[in-house]
Amino acid sequence: MKVAIYGQEYQETALEYILELLEELQKERAVVRFESQFYDFLGGASALGNYETFTHEGGLDNTFDLFVSFGGDGTILRAITYIRDLGIPIVGVNTGRLGFLSTFKKEEVRRVVTEFNAGAYELVERSLLAVYSDFEIPEFGNMNFALNEVSVSRKDTTSMITIETHLNGEYLTSYWADGLIVATPTGSTGYSLSCGGPVITPTAQSLVITPIAPHNLNARPLVISDDTEIRLRVSGREEHHLLSLDSRLATIENGKELTIKKADFKIRMVEYTSESFLKTLRNKLLWGEDRRN
Repeated sequence: MKVAIYGQEYQETALEYILELLEELQKERAVVRFESQFYDFLGGASALGNYETFTHEGGLDNTFDLFVSFGGDGTILRAITYIRDLGIPIVGVNTGRLGFLSTFKKEEVRRVVTEFNAGAYELVERSLLAVYSDFEIPEFGNMNFALNEVSVSRKDTTSMITIETHLNGEYLTSYWADGLIVATPTGSTGYSLSCGGPVITPTAQSLVITPIAPHNLNARPLVISDDTEIRLRVSGREEHHLLSLDSRLATIENGKELTIKKADFKIRMVEYTSESFLKTLRNKLLWGEDRRN
């Protein structure tokens, strides 16, 4: 069994639970590799023992059985920049708050190993979005993909921007808004949801276009097929706007054309039998929680 472990450096309380995870993995004689900066942050060999590390540049391959992310959903979004198209199954241990992707409680970290070895899970493929342009976006390099959403939004101004939108070459509309979100089913429970977008089950072959605070008040979220090519062009009073791929940001000159479409690879999420998507919806969104029940 080969396992990769990742977390972000502000996770000061993670060490206790990572030691529990390591203890369980040692029982399985697992090969373990840590993300380099996270390993150093936790204390390296003096705190954890001697382990090899990985970075964006190397150290992972498709022989790994599991990638464990310690943190919240934002940590998983950063974790996929290491996995990319390697197909390594990923599971999240939630040391944050809400957590639609990081579903395991940190106090139950041993179950990540025991239930995986027992086969009490299924692998659910999650679609990603990719952004293409005829100009270079150095902030993204070859990581032009997003698991949750691609969004454009205003920058350096309180004024609205106009987002001219085409679907498969046909003009849809021009949104007057603070921005526009194109979300995957995975991202439908994130930024899009907070802007009034619908919840979409992870395996649905759909995308949702959700305007952010639209001034044309009849503009509503639109669900489209995930094989749709979306073309955006932003204009506004300022010269630039923001482009976001999950939590990664770039500044783009107004008038530039961006093309968004489904990426040519998917991320494999480990969905444990005890922690299904529907159970997560009930627990995180408090569905059915009513004094009358």
